[in-house]
Amino acid sequence: MLEKVVLTTKNSKHQLLDIEVKNHKYEIDLSWIEKNKETSFDIEFVFQKPIKHFRNHDYTWVDCKKDRIATEFSPKIIKLSNDILVQANVNLGIWEVKKKFPKSLFWKFNPENAYPIVNYIGDKNEKKVISTNVKIDFEIKLELLFPKQAVEISRSKIPFSAIACFTDHCDFDTLENLKTQRAFFKKQQIKVTKGFFLNHYSKREDNASFERNSEEINKWREDGHELCYHSLSQSIKSKDESFNDFENFQPPYSDIPTWIDHGYQPYNLSLYNKNNKTETYFSETMKEKGIQILWNYIDSGTSTNGVINQINPEHFTLKSFLKGIKNESFISKLGHFFKAIIFHSYSDIKTVYYIDFTIAIKNIIYKKQIKSLIPFLSNGFKLFLPFMKTVLSWNSSKNQTFRNAKYTPIFFPITINNQTFTIFQTLEMIDFNASLSEENINKLIKEKGIFIAHTYFSAPMPYQKGRLLINDTEINPIVINQSNLLSKAIEEHKIWNPTLKELVEYLSKFGKIKFDIDENQSIKINSEIKLDHQFVY
Repeated sequence: MLEKVVLTTKNSKHQLLDIEVKNHKYEIDLSWIEKNKETSFDIEFVFQKPIKHFRNHDYTWVDCKKDRIATEFSPKIIKLSNDILVQANVNLGIWEVKKKFPKSLFWKFNPENAYPIVNYIGDKNEKKVISTNVKIDFEIKLELLFPKQAVEISRSKIPFSAIACFTDHCDFDTLENLKTQRAFFKKQQIKVTKGFFLNHYSKREDNASFERNSEEINKWREDGHELCYHSLSQSIKSKDESFNDFENFQPPYSDIPTWIDHGYQPYNLSLYNKNNKTETYFSETMKEKGIQILWNYIDSGTSTNGVINQINPEHFTLKSFLKGIKNESFISKLGHFFKAIIFHSYSDIKTVYYIDFTIAIKNIIYKKQIKSLIPFLSNGFKLFLPFMKTVLSWNSSKNQTFRNAKYTPIFFPITINNQTFTIFQTLEMIDFNASLSEENINKLIKEKGIFIAHTYFSAPMPYQKGRLLINDTEINPIVINQSNLLSKAIEEHKIWNPTLKELVEYLSKFGKIKFDIDENQSIKINSEIKLDHQFVY
């Protein structure tokens, strides 16, 4: 069945000699990798027959006429041209097949950009995306199984349904619009992971916080929503005051595990290192407060018509995004296209130029500030070159998956000072009219897809098409119509709508499930964890 097995690390490449398939499975010896303390490696399996079919993220068979990827939350199953099934014994790592290598299966651990996080660096807090390495448990054996029938596990608590998870940033919350939002979600029976500011320290006097509005925020919890920290305050205090807040705040409840970075708070995951705080300081403070789940400024892309499923990398290309906004005005399309290139095609230091560029535009248009022409021109020039580079190479760049979406990192564990945290990645959702369109709801259901939305439900900006609120007391009627579609799909169990905490608790079981095979080539699940599954032929 196997012609050869090749192990590739950052600094070496060698062929594994023992490729004997025993008892319908092939066991991979990782002792050399463990001994040499490698953190990133690929194993290439070259079969005697070409790979004919690949089990896709939507639980269907697809051909191998283009590159295919299966991450931790997708089936790891292929079928050879002689109809022999091949399955991984665990859901760890990433499987990849490439059109150029029809007989090869690549099992990758910690490839570049698979598990990204953000650090802010420099005087202007330039955004730098770095690749982290997920800790490898070498006590778990890796095996290829050759069963008569394979088995795949449901990502959803509702067997093989789609998943819609909303996380909300509370930047523009007021007491009045909190009540409006909560009434809307209660009527629609939609659950949200609701960010809140613990302390009232804001440039806006009416900005909501737990300090002043605990009665209303507690009602969100009573309605079944998850509360999560959006850092600790809307505005930034001095560094000493900020770190004092971080060290000494008292959680209002013992079961608030989720933290969403906000602004440039110095104690954020993205900034504590720059502010000369150690990993020990950060990890022990977070653990002391019961925080285990972190978000820090990475989106797979921006949702629009046709862009909704985070586990499908084909949604996250410039071509797909442009197709989704084709009905918008030329100026609007140009603005969204420009942002998509800078944030998602490059997704690195150039984003700070974009932020300064857009601030300058707003100052010129709305505040008539002539002095803003200088940052407008200087930052515009810095962004012009990468923009034109993409435009001039359009035939190749239009179909390239955004860097942080290729390996669909819904969430992943990271280790900070021997403490394990979960990082989750989001889908930016601004236009709820387009994002929750009938086309998108149907697409999500059909693909059995998933999104973790990064939203600002209370955003008041009039230029934001498809925003949730018309004003503090009125929901956008267009969005009501669209959310009715989602609400109905949830009610009919076509979509599971968990809070982030519920989703992480459920999907974290995936990596603990093990498969085995007996002498009759029957596959079995060796785990006390019971998740819904189905057999594959």
